[in-house]
Amino acid sequence: MTVHPEKLQHLIDRAMGQEPVRVAVVDAAQSVVLETLRDATRAGLAEPRLIGDPEATLQLCRALDWTPDADWLITARSDAEAAATGVKLVRSGGADLLMKGNIHTDILMRTVLDGATGLRLPDRRCSHVFVVDIPGHDRLIGITDAAINITPDLAAKGEICQNAVDLFHMLGVAEPRVAVLSAVETVTASIASTLDAACLTLMGRRGQITGAYVDGPLAFDNAISQRAAAEKGILSEVAGQADILLVPDLVSGNILAKALEYLGGAVAAGVALGLSAPVVLTSRADPAPARMASLAIAALMLRHSKVQKMPRPSAETSVAAAPQHNPACCAPGLTANQAKLA
Repeated sequence: MTVHPEKLQHLIDRAMGQEPVRVAVVDAAQSVVLETLRDATRAGLAEPRLIGDPEATLQLCRALDWTPDADWLITARSDAEAAATGVKLVRSGGADLLMKGNIHTDILMRTVLDGATGLRLPDRRCSHVFVVDIPGHDRLIGITDAAINITPDLAAKGEICQNAVDLFHMLGVAEPRVAVLSAVETVTASIASTLDAACLTLMGRRGQITGAYVDGPLAFDNAISQRAAAEKGILSEVAGQADILLVPDLVSGNILAKALEYLGGAVAAGVALGLSAPVVLTSRADPAPARMASLAIAALMLRHSKVQKMPRPSAETSVAAAPQHNPACCAPGLTANQAKLA
């Protein structure tokens, strides 16, 4: 039987039960960012490295009645320099994970995804998941990808799906249910996202996507509501009880996540996956609770990755698949307005 995390607060409580994580905060001079780091530091969740303008950062910290250690302040004269400094800290072992501050997503991710100096892993796609806590809903919902991959093709969607499934395994959902969203629940030749959804469903059944139930196309209502699924006569292990919503493209996913947040009162925690270290990736307008939950999920990811890397007690035989080509997850020539969250 699948056990679901109760809500985001449950994940925050779990994260606080482990060693503090060293967080490289890129462009830290923003009040809501520093409020989050202050609370996380006092709770023993994080030990920050505050990158950016040290005077502006300290001025905001004083207003929040918080005096960070002097060696936590790292000077950077521009957003690009701040991003490069944060990534370098993580790569060198000076920080455990990266957190977005008051910086555009495209500037940060351009540095993170640099093949030579960034945090990319060979043959892995970087993708983003919003883990959304919706008032009145009995489980956390993942929305992917609403921040990094703009118009993913079928192969990319398969990798995005697997990233989200792996995250939900780490959160405690043994067999997450993935609804591949479109505007309708029938395969329709004129709607390309329904064709991708049908293929992804078959990929799940054939073991190309593992550890989850995958079904689509499903419209949003019958992915979330058992009543809507019953009214439409949909028989599915996913319909009405989805854990993860795989959206057709970045635009639709971003609109969905922000509609739930601003109209539905949801809290949306955001993290980037498929990298050598967790990256907390939220909107610049997100409130402190969303940032704290994002930081907690990243800390749990870090702990999980360390456990996975521990040596096994005895040698085991393994079979490795041949490496496959993995194109960049962001389109070349991406402009600031195409990829930023806010």
